[in-house]
Amino acid sequence: MQVLKSEIPAPCHVSIAAISVEKRVSLSSCANQLPRKVNDRPKLNLRDVRRRFDSAASTFDSADFVHAVTREGLFARLAPLVLDPKTILDLGSATGSGTKLLRERFRRAHIISLDISHNMLQQGIGRRPRFSFSRYSHLQANAESLPLKDQSIDFVFSNLLLPCTDGPELVFEEVARVLRQGGVFAFASFGPDSLLEVSRAWSGLDDYAHVNRFPDMHDIGDALVRSGLRDPVLDVDRLTVSYDNPDKLFADLTDVGARNTLQQRNRSLVGKHRFREMQRALAHGEGDTKISLELELVYGHCWGGGVRMDPSNYRIDASRIPRRRR
Repeated sequence: MQVLKSEIPAPCHVSIAAISVEKRVSLSSCANQLPRKVNDRPKLNLRDVRRRFDSAASTFDSADFVHAVTREGLFARLAPLVLDPKTILDLGSATGSGTKLLRERFRRAHIISLDISHNMLQQGIGRRPRFSFSRYSHLQANAESLPLKDQSIDFVFSNLLLPCTDGPELVFEEVARVLRQGGVFAFASFGPDSLLEVSRAWSGLDDYAHVNRFPDMHDIGDALVRSGLRDPVLDVDRLTVSYDNPDKLFADLTDVGARNTLQQRNRSLVGKHRFREMQRALAHGEGDTKISLELELVYGHCWGGGVRMDPSNYRIDASRIPRRRR
């Protein structure tokens, strides 16, 4: 396997290209004491997440229509903002479709594409134009442990990364750490009403976890503030996806690497009979093959809050301390 070489900008002082997907960090010694409502859900197997995306790299663009919808929604919501970033992080860049649009809007910015999948990044490298005013870097890393210097990024763009992470708050803490004060973090994710049809179809057949639980807009906003990011603005949109038959649905999920990677999933083979029973439940009856899925799309953006103070330390301006007079 070819190792990707990092081209991190000088302020970052990072020469690492691939980071262990198992490593996680917290910003302070009190991080574990913070409420973790957003993370109270089934856990992902990150090795399986990486493996699925590596396998889907060559087919991802043929079935990423939901990513295209949220990508368009993100840029529409960014239009009113005045942005002139020098360094941009495309967090969860996949094959680089978002990077291409970022390059078109911010022509002289240094764009860092970061993804957990080596093969996804290779696809993105193959799309790079031969000539561009923009500079590029490609990093394979876990979004919960970014190999970037504190306050080194002006703009973080993240399209549907959060549903593929094990802990959204850990991602928010890392974004808050690398984002410069006043920088912008913009993201799209799924809300709790997403893919309920699939969960209900499986619920009558077994007790295993088949669909991840996604946090709602209010919990996401609270988690952003707790992580040190400022003034979050969030809104929700709805998307209905229809299929003529369940086979096409699961083919698309496979093509984008979105099959079940939960630790609590059934580790044994499901079996054709049980799978067909689930498909019939999903299609609402015998002989009916058409299905519709509802997706709750959560959009948000917020601003970097600067360096976070360690709560165990208290600082005062020495010039404000009066001199003792005898």
